[in-house]
Amino acid sequence: MTDLVSSPSAAILEAARRDAAAARRRKLFGDNLLFLFMLVLTVIWLLPFFSALLTSVRTQDEISLNGFWRIPSAITFENFTEAWTRGNVSRYIGNSFLITLPSLVATLFLSSLAAFSLARYRFRGSTALYFMFVAGTMLPFQILLLPVFRLSNTLGIYNTHWSLIIIHTAFQMAFCTFVLRNFMRTVPGDILDAARVDGCSEFRIYWQIMLPMSLPSLAALATLEFTWIFNDYLWAIILIQNDSLKPVTAGLATLQGQFTTNWPVITAGSLIAIVPTVIVFAFLQRYFIQGLTLGSGK
Repeated sequence: MTDLVSSPSAAILEAARRDAAAARRRKLFGDNLLFLFMLVLTVIWLLPFFSALLTSVRTQDEISLNGFWRIPSAITFENFTEAWTRGNVSRYIGNSFLITLPSLVATLFLSSLAAFSLARYRFRGSTALYFMFVAGTMLPFQILLLPVFRLSNTLGIYNTHWSLIIIHTAFQMAFCTFVLRNFMRTVPGDILDAARVDGCSEFRIYWQIMLPMSLPSLAALATLEFTWIFNDYLWAIILIQNDSLKPVTAGLATLQGQFTTNWPVITAGSLIAIVPTVIVFAFLQRYFIQGLTLGSGK
C-alpha cells in the first residue's frame, strides 16, 4: 500500500524537477543569447573608437600604404604631441572651456530660476509660458542659422566667444527648464512654507533649499549640457571665423588640408578632445544616474 502511494508522489516530484531543470536551461539559453546580442552591439558601438585609436598610433605613410584596418608594424605616440603643439589642440581646448563653462553656468542658473517660478508659483500665463519652453525643445535650430548669423552681426558679437556663449545659453535653456520644472514640482510644498514662516525670502528659498534638493537633476543636466556644448561643431563654424578663437571641434577641421590630410594627427587630436567629457562624466556619474532615474518610482 505504501509503495502504491509513494510511487505517484515520486513520479510527480521527478516531473517537477525535470520541468524546473528545463526552465533553468531555457532561461540560461535566453540569458546567453541576450548577452551575445548585447556584446555584438557593444562591439559595433565601439568600432569607431577602436578605429580612431588604431589610426592615432600609426604614421601617415603606413596608412597610405596599408590602409586603415591593418595592425600597425610600429606604434608611435608622436601624433598626440604633434596634435597638441603644431595642431594647436591645446589652444582649441582652452577656447572650448572658455565657451562651455560660462554657457553651462548661465544655462543652469537661468533655467533653474525659470523652473522654480513655473513649478512653485501660479500666475496668469504660466501654463502658456511653460508650453513655450516645451515648444523650444522641438524647434530645429538649423532653420535659425541665418537669423542668428544676422543677429550676431547686428549686436556686434560675431566672431567672438560671446556669440557662442549666448546662443548656447539661449538654446539649451528650454530643455533644462523643462526637466528642472518637472523635478521641482515633486518637492513638498510644506518645506517651502516652513521656510517662509521662518522669514526666508523667495530667493533664499530658491538658493538654499530648492537648489540643494535639485542637485541630482542639476548634475545630470550638467553632464549632458557640458557634452553637447563642448562637442558643438555647427554653431562654431557659423559664428567663429578667426582661427585663434575656434573651439576644438572647429579647430580640428582646420587640420584637414586641401589635397592631403594627416589622419593620424587628426584622430589623435580627436581622442585628446574627448578626455574632458569623459572626466566630467566620471565625476558626475553617480548623480547622472540618479537624475536619469528620478520619477521612475514612488
